[in-house]
Amino acid sequence: MTQLGNDAVTVERRGHVMIVTINRPEARNAVNRHVHEGVGDALAAADTDPEVRAVVVTGAGDKSFCAGADLVALSRGESLAPDDATKQAWGFAGIVSHAISKPVIAAVNGHALGGGLEITLACDLAVAVETAHFGLPEPKRGLFAAAGGVFRLPEQLPKKIAMEMILTGDPITAQRALELGLVNALAPAGGVVDAAVALAERIAVNAPLSVQASKRMAQGIADGKVAREDGAWAQNRAESRIVFTSADSREGPKAFAEKRAPVWQAK
Repeated sequence: MTQLGNDAVTVERRGHVMIVTINRPEARNAVNRHVHEGVGDALAAADTDPEVRAVVVTGAGDKSFCAGADLVALSRGESLAPDDATKQAWGFAGIVSHAISKPVIAAVNGHALGGGLEITLACDLAVAVETAHFGLPEPKRGLFAAAGGVFRLPEQLPKKIAMEMILTGDPITAQRALELGLVNALAPAGGVVDAAVALAERIAVNAPLSVQASKRMAQGIADGKVAREDGAWAQNRAESRIVFTSADSREGPKAFAEKRAPVWQAK
């Protein structure tokens, strides 16, 4: 397999399991274009490598799995996606609309907020550290969870609980996430990657083609896409044109970067 990873993403192998780590702990593993490219390249390589039977996605350090979009980069007008159209189609962080046949497990090593929760929702399974929190705080920043969060969360949680999280932007604890079925298991500090790899190894002992066909059927994947989500993504793009071109969408990241309360105008 060709060399994978970059300054923002590391890739390693443990037997038949590929471990992909967002490596920006100084920025709470927030997603910029290098994270998008590094994660997406790793998933694409895993999907075509017969020796890889499962993928674990995690973050570096013990503070944050992923804080979502790099709002400081956004405030500077930087793109969070590569220029390559094929890689752009992978969606936020190179994963949220990148449907591969190999099972993908989120090893949530810290808080999973905004895009971090959306990455978790895009994975097939999840293991979380006991101190993790999950939330979609985008409305607090003049944005909305446009990387699949607003339509995937109601699919994976009871709807009214999901709506409370979406509309308030308030997070839930790892224990609550376990009770609601958002994650499969909890792990102690420092043990989440090992726990996720152990789960991946339980999958890897099975017949690879059987596992991959089962995932495609269960998730509705055909030709690398989830057809049932086409309408949601189309509406998502339309809503994004309204929200992400608004004055409030500029005010939210700016206020965050300046460490002050935002002043909303509803326009």
